[in-house]
Amino acid sequence: MRKEKIPAATIIRLSVYQRYLKRLLAKGVKVVSSSELAYEANVNPAQLRKDLSYFGRFGVRGVGYDVASLLNTISGILGLLDEWRVVLVGAGPIGQALLRHPQFSRQGYVFEAVFDFDPTHIGRELEGGLVVQDLRNLPRVIQEKDIQLAVLAVPSEKAQEIADLLVDCGIKGILNFCTTRIRVPRGVSVQYVDFTILLDTLTYKISQSNTEGMDEHVKAGKPKWAREHSWPVVQSNVQKQGVTLTS
Repeated sequence: MRKEKIPAATIIRLSVYQRYLKRLLAKGVKVVSSSELAYEANVNPAQLRKDLSYFGRFGVRGVGYDVASLLNTISGILGLLDEWRVVLVGAGPIGQALLRHPQFSRQGYVFEAVFDFDPTHIGRELEGGLVVQDLRNLPRVIQEKDIQLAVLAVPSEKAQEIADLLVDCGIKGILNFCTTRIRVPRGVSVQYVDFTILLDTLTYKISQSNTEGMDEHVKAGKPKWAREHSWPVVQSNVQKQGVTLTS
């Protein structure tokens, strides 16, 4: 059986759809049209329908989508029907800010432990009562708590070394806030977050809008800018549920 290739951007858009559906459900909305849902995700209705078609048939023509049903389905596709335990490596400013961010718990991501290699951080109590532990405890904690996700917020020169340790401990997904790419084996996924790259996209937009006498091909290639989300770089070696993610 040929495996369907799912674009990485489709998976990210599913997360955007899911977030908006949660808002609608909280407001008591029972049905949403494809045009409204597509608008909130900054795509056209055809793109929305194509994204959903990878996973089945949804909605009723002329009526729309049942909010609760579609939310449950997308949450299941994304693996969000259950909580995910997460380990944080890096107790510096970025790591501490992430611990304070409420969106993680809203989406079902629970930070179970925090680690660092810096003696000045080890032993400190952070947000939620978590105490920064020595990296030597990492293998035991990951095994005991059955953790599969890790957030990496360490200096770039330490990124590969710690990524190797995480993989050896059984971690299957890494959210990497370091500015360097890391090498991982098949079966492990890495998502990169580099704030300067996101800022670069903003400076590009501003620079192009302020530039007079641009080449015609530059004008014609004006990008479509999302209102509240961006597509980060995805590195994925995971095959799951009969589909393959592609960049």
